[in-house]
Amino acid sequence: MHQLTPPELEAGLAHIRAVPRDEGRLAMIVARPGLMERRLLDEGQLDTEVGLVGDNWLTRGSRRTPDGLAAPDKQITVMNIRVADLVAGGPERAPLAGDQLYVDFDLSIDNLPPGALLTIGAAVLEVSESPHLGCAKFVARFGEEAMRFVNGRLGRFLRLRGMNTRVVVPGTIRVGDQITRSLPEVPRQAQDRAGQPGIPG
Repeated sequence: MHQLTPPELEAGLAHIRAVPRDEGRLAMIVARPGLMERRLLDEGQLDTEVGLVGDNWLTRGSRRTPDGLAAPDKQITVMNIRVADLVAGGPERAPLAGDQLYVDFDLSIDNLPPGALLTIGAAVLEVSESPHLGCAKFVARFGEEAMRFVNGRLGRFLRLRGMNTRVVVPGTIRVGDQITRSLPEVPRQAQDRAGQPGIPG
């Protein structure tokens, strides 16, 4: 599989940044029932206890938690479908990125700060503070340059690797569902101190 060069990755950036900011679309639902397994779903159930029903988030646990249990704030990972298609070389390999939900929506920190809510179908997700930065598997599948692309300064701001969320309202989701956002309340003092948001160049 051809791994993209920096110029090839940069050439896709304009298309990635043209994603909708207020209302998006759920492009793909992927359950991971076991190691290296991927199951594409037309319809899924998001649950506050297990995450995506049929996925192994809960049973797999985490090496980064003190007790080895699954991290609650990393229950559902969400990735921009345009980024996934780019680094994977097309939609057929995009599920190898390892995320459960792929969306056509602006996931940048500017558009979805921690605490923001995403409504997808009947379910609601809350954006976590913990960054989603990928792992060695991402490098093995898509290359070192792809990892640098998604995890550089601009890539982290745009959340090109994706973002962590948790389910706060359970419900059914379907491919093609509309996505809307609700921003967290900002204290008045923080509003007074904040400057105008801007995306790094």
